[in-house]
Amino acid sequence: MDFEVFLTNLWNGLLDFALAYGFKILGTLLILLIGPIVIKCIIKAISKGKKFQKLDRNTQTLIIDIVKVVLYVILAAIITANIGVEAATIAAVIASCGLAIGLALQGSLSNFAGGIMILVFKPFHIGDCIETGSYIGTVTDIGIFYTSITTFDNKVVTIPNGTLSNSSVVDYSAKDLRRVDLKIRIALDSDIELAKETLHDLADMHELVIHEDPDHPVFVRIGEQTEDALVIYFRTWVKTADYWTVYFDLLEASKQIFDSRGISIPYQQLDVHINNSNQNTEK
Repeated sequence: MDFEVFLTNLWNGLLDFALAYGFKILGTLLILLIGPIVIKCIIKAISKGKKFQKLDRNTQTLIIDIVKVVLYVILAAIITANIGVEAATIAAVIASCGLAIGLALQGSLSNFAGGIMILVFKPFHIGDCIETGSYIGTVTDIGIFYTSITTFDNKVVTIPNGTLSNSSVVDYSAKDLRRVDLKIRIALDSDIELAKETLHDLADMHELVIHEDPDHPVFVRIGEQTEDALVIYFRTWVKTADYWTVYFDLLEASKQIFDSRGISIPYQQLDVHINNSNQNTEK
C-alpha cells in the first residue's frame, strides 16, 4: 500500500515537473540544435557577400572570427535566459568574464587591437618589403595577433602586432618607383666635368634606369668635399623591383668606367713629417 502511494506521488511529481519545466527543457534543446545551424547560415551569407569578397584574406578571417564569437555569446545568453536565469545576472557574468579575460590577456589584447588597426588602415600589404626596428624583409602573413616577415637571408621574423602598430614602418614597396642614391668619390685634382659626364653616360647606358622623365631626372652633382676627395651625389630613378639590380650594377660599373677614362678614386693618405732638428749635447 505504501509502495503504491510512493509511485503515485512520484508520478504526480514528474508530471508537475514536466508541466513546469518541460517546455523550457524542450525549448533549450531546440535552441541547442537549431542555434549552431543558424550561426553557420549567417556566416555563410556574410562570406558570400560581394563587399566581403572584395576584402583581403586576413580581414575576412578577422571579421568571421569576431562574428562567430558574438553570435555564440548571444546563443549562450538566450539559452541561459530560457532556463530562467535573469538577464541582469547574465550581463553581470559576461562583464565579469570579459574583465577577467582582459586582465589575463593584456598583451594579447594589445596585439589583437594592433592587428585590427593594421587590417583596417593597411599601412602595408602582404608581399611588401618593409623595415621596422632592426628588421627588413617581405611581409608573408598578417595575422590577428602577429605579422610575419621573411628577411633577405631567408629568416622568418614574427612581430607582435601591438609592437608593430606602435612603431615606425618603412614600406619600400608602397611606390612604383624608387631612387638609387650613390656617393662616388674622386680625387681632388680630377676633371669634375668629365666625371659628371661619365656618370651621366653610365646612367644612359643602363636599360633599367628611368630615362627622359622630367619628374625623375638623373642627378649628378658635387655634394661634399673632404680633405682627400670630392664626393659626387649620383641619383637615378628605377622601378621598385629593379632597385638592387641597378644599385649594384652602377656601383660596379662606375669603378670600371672611371678607370677607362683616367678618373682616379682616392685612397686615404697619411702624411708623415720628420723633424731632423739638431740637439745640443752638454759636455
